Amino acid sequence: MGKSKTTKFKRPQFNAVGLPANAVKEEDAEEEDHGEDSCPAAELLEKLQSPSADVREFACASISRVVQQSQTIPGFLQRDAVRRLGPMLLDKSLAVRETAAGALRNLSACGGQEACEDMVKHDVMTPLTALLRESCAGFESAAVAMKDQKNAVEDVANEAVNLLWNLCESSSQSLSVFNKAGLMDLVVQCLERHPHNVELAISAAHCLHTVTEDNPELLCSLNAAVLGVVESVLLTSQPDMAHTLLRTLAAGTLWNMKGSLPAARQAQTLNAVVATLSQCLDLDTGTLIPELRQAEEVRHRNTPAAAGEEDQAAGELAVAEMNEEEEEAPKRNRNGKAARVDNDFSDLLPRDKEELKEATALLTAQQTSLEIIVNMCCSDDPSDDEWEEESSSDESDMGPDGLCDGVSNLMSPLCLSAEVHEALINHSIPEKVLKRTEFPRKEAMDVCQQIPSWKGLIKKIQRVQSRALTCLHSILSTMDAESLGGATALQAAAQHLSTLVFGAAEIPKDEEFLEAVISAMRSLLQMIASKNISQCMTPPQLMSLSEAATRCDVVSVRVNAVAILGITGSTLAKEKGTAETLQMIGNALLQVATKDANLVVNGEALDALFDVFADGDEAETACKHIQLLPALKALQPVFKAKIRKEGRGKYSPQQLCVLDNIKVNLRRFIGYLEKVVKK
Repeated sequence: MGKSKTTKFKRPQFNAVGLPANAVKEEDAEEEDHGEDSCPAAELLEKLQSPSADVREFACASISRVVQQSQTIPGFLQRDAVRRLGPMLLDKSLAVRETAAGALRNLSACGGQEACEDMVKHDVMTPLTALLRESCAGFESAAVAMKDQKNAVEDVANEAVNLLWNLCESSSQSLSVFNKAGLMDLVVQCLERHPHNVELAISAAHCLHTVTEDNPELLCSLNAAVLGVVESVLLTSQPDMAHTLLRTLAAGTLWNMKGSLPAARQAQTLNAVVATLSQCLDLDTGTLIPELRQAEEVRHRNTPAAAGEEDQAAGELAVAEMNEEEEEAPKRNRNGKAARVDNDFSDLLPRDKEELKEATALLTAQQTSLEIIVNMCCSDDPSDDEWEEESSSDESDMGPDGLCDGVSNLMSPLCLSAEVHEALINHSIPEKVLKRTEFPRKEAMDVCQQIPSWKGLIKKIQRVQSRALTCLHSILSTMDAESLGGATALQAAAQHLSTLVFGAAEIPKDEEFLEAVISAMRSLLQMIASKNISQCMTPPQLMSLSEAATRCDVVSVRVNAVAILGITGSTLAKEKGTAETLQMIGNALLQVATKDANLVVNGEALDALFDVFADGDEAETACKHIQLLPALKALQPVFKAKIRKEGRGKYSPQQLCVLDNIKVNLRRFIGYLEKVVKK
């Protein structure tokens, strides 16, 4: 069996810095007054040339806000917004630098690949690099001058690092500049500010976590000083959620750097990384989120009424607007693969939203921890856009023309090093991941539902659950049953997953959740079947799962649901009195094999049919009742023609290899059934 690799998730950031509430309303009113023929881009870009720093700052801040509406972005790009904003990064005014970096940051995040490519084309990396160098050089002097006040130089650096992060995630050319221009040292300097400015340090840690992934050019040049700084962050002990997130990102960065660590320190560092992830997953969001909300209420009660109400109202409005913008949009990362967008705007929340920032940091830390564990369990084999599970009933068969040469590694079991396996088990990671797969506690969800500014946390809470399910799938794919607690623990886990899917009146429709839970369920049922442990899904549950999956647009959900029918059916075929249930499973699989529009799903359904009806008296009885042989004979030429017609244009070589293998097995299986019928 194969596995699917977790996609890296990114988020656009939203920055209204420097734009007061009344200015926002005026700008919105202006946009309404201008028609489609009068885009706000022209006027705002013109203001960038003003001799007044205040006007330039206002223009940058306004652009930063307007580009959050994705429909406005083409108007800005067509008017050379990037070329005009680039020089603003080195403006004489720090406020202009900050708002210009914020505008480019939002443009890169909300404009996707096109905007990032435009920035690379207009060489935004050159002024951005210069800005970072100047900012880092001015950290200490600015800190002395500002003392307890807001440090403007660090605020500029924070925007610059976020822009750099976005560009390096989306553009291989930006990443190459990062490697060659020595930007690693600058970002590490920002990370070192963590005792004074955890917000800047978190932005730097996010950036490092991104640029150190799959970047051998950078990793081969790492020095001991860089490793030392990241390790020192990992060893911080502040209990707040911001530092929890900072340590989690440092753990992910060290995992990415593992090949550059001195051999003598690898085991110790691995243990520290897993311990950090374990501590993060120990935190109970169901308890902490209501506590944080209660702390916010207490603080508001103790704030002077006039100032508090005005600030709170402005903060609620800003957060509500950002929540409205938090819909996911397709983007491409630097490898050209589709990536979902995670919208994390926690560093841009109003300054009176400390508790909400803490809650957001907690959820981001847990999501990141789970994604790091998935990466620990996964090799770099087929990506998500390839065949979800490289499987067939006879994997040793070669297709014609040697099509399957070199694909055996896709079908081999995943490897988990003994050291990683031991660390995950020693820190009870499987149990903690399973705990995070539970539905969120009602108290936490109620808090988020009732407070407008907290509503954005609902999606984040649900995403942590989905990531935990994906993580569970990876753990099940790489560990043996005994390591996971044996038959009793596996049955309990299966019962838990069944409750997640079937506990409500109807199966959940959320695609992200459904994709994750069915993937985990498939891995678990496969392990249970291989150990001859009794299954817990009833025939009605199987059928309702099949029906729900058939209606889902996500291919992997349909593939995994079909595989679950096959796993369960092949187990039932060995038991007495199961012919009726096997008929239901067989009919469901035939429906998918003949009617699903996707060849991958058709192939998985046929593969499942081969497994279910391969042997046994019950299978033979069911096979005759559903007329499986004539149905497959009718399907065979259609399936072959569909591969010939659609295969080369729509599917990867790996997928075509497996499909060709299934085509061969279909011919053989029909021959087998003909012998069964003659008995």
